[in-house]
Amino acid sequence: MTRIKCCGMTRVGDALLAARLGADAIGLVFTARSRRQVTLARAREIVAALPPFVASVALFMDDEPGLVRQVLDEVRPTLLQFHGNESDAWCAQFGRPFLKAIAMGEGVAALPWLREYPQAAGVLLDGHAAGEAGGSGRTFDWSLLPRDPAQPLVLAGGLHAGNVGEAVRTARPWAVDVASGVESAPGIKDPARLAAFIRAVRAADAA
Repeated sequence: MTRIKCCGMTRVGDALLAARLGADAIGLVFTARSRRQVTLARAREIVAALPPFVASVALFMDDEPGLVRQVLDEVRPTLLQFHGNESDAWCAQFGRPFLKAIAMGEGVAALPWLREYPQAAGVLLDGHAAGEAGGSGRTFDWSLLPRDPAQPLVLAGGLHAGNVGEAVRTARPWAVDVASGVESAPGIKDPARLAAFIRAVRAADAA
């Protein structure tokens, strides 16, 4: 079964709705480079409200180690996620499971980077170009995903209810990650789009 992460949460109600609809994880963005940045206080509220077995993922992009440690201490997310130029050793220094995002906007040239993060719990392949923030709404060529990855692969970038089924059938990822595809505005989730996205993933799994 394909796991589902709904990223860029800024409201408790949206996170709870995602959980009720069947999302496996929610994402909280802490880097100031994102339009979906959440405050520490709001992030604590969201994580505290989550039901059992729904993971929380804290996202950073070339941020200071002090911010990562502050989030770990105050928010206590399940996983960390890094979207910048962080090295494998840099990401691992916090002693917590992490995902590393690879900018697939570079196409085939991005694939060698998959081998550069052996300590990552999984690798997230996003549609943006190198140096750009995620949540851009851009897709990439899903057929580029390797069939025998060393780590679980998370597919992101431009996914929505209309294309996620094809993405799951083509790439067979461990998980899919959605932000802009289920929003009415950055950080504001649309209930109908969110429900339709999760239904489409489950339908693809069942096909």
